[in-house]
Amino acid sequence: MRPCVAGDRAALYDVCLLTGDSGSDASPLYAVPHLLGDVYVGPYVTFEPGLATVFDDGAGAQGYVLGALDTRAFEARCEKSWWPSLRAAHPLGSVAEGTADARLVALIHDPPAAPDHVVREHPSHLHVDLLPRWQGGGWGRRLMERLFAQLAAAGSPGVHLGVGRGNDRAIAFYERLGFTVLDDTSADALFLGCRLF
Repeated sequence: MRPCVAGDRAALYDVCLLTGDSGSDASPLYAVPHLLGDVYVGPYVTFEPGLATVFDDGAGAQGYVLGALDTRAFEARCEKSWWPSLRAAHPLGSVAEGTADARLVALIHDPPAAPDHVVREHPSHLHVDLLPRWQGGGWGRRLMERLFAQLAAAGSPGVHLGVGRGNDRAIAFYERLGFTVLDDTSADALFLGCRLF
């Protein structure tokens, strides 16, 4: 494991795409493959690079954990400095309707905010992805624990994440790390949280 560097961006986008279908390869789902990374990797390595850790096996990035210390400040920064250029590059209606690309373009134009009751005691959030061949070997846990220590040292009392309702394997992994359900009102996703102190 090592800190993220500027040259990691393309490799992290690749990992995001190769794990973007509930841990499996999402490449067949996207005609615009960089969109997934533009949403779930780019703003983190741009605005919070100190909270980005890469799992590198010596041959390149195989996984990562990305965090935002203050979710509300991060959302505001993205609204001001990240989403506008993506909105210009990907106008609504610019991709085929009903596709995974269309869902991401809609998200870029109207990014969901984490619920207030989630952020209140779990102000930080994260994204973690690990290529399938490395899953189950403890690397995901080590990545998460490293970020937990960083967030706690920075004064965050808790961290949250969103996960697809059908991603049973990921949900079980997060529960083993101490996450509990904070919000289950979405039809598609759950918000899980973990106290850091």
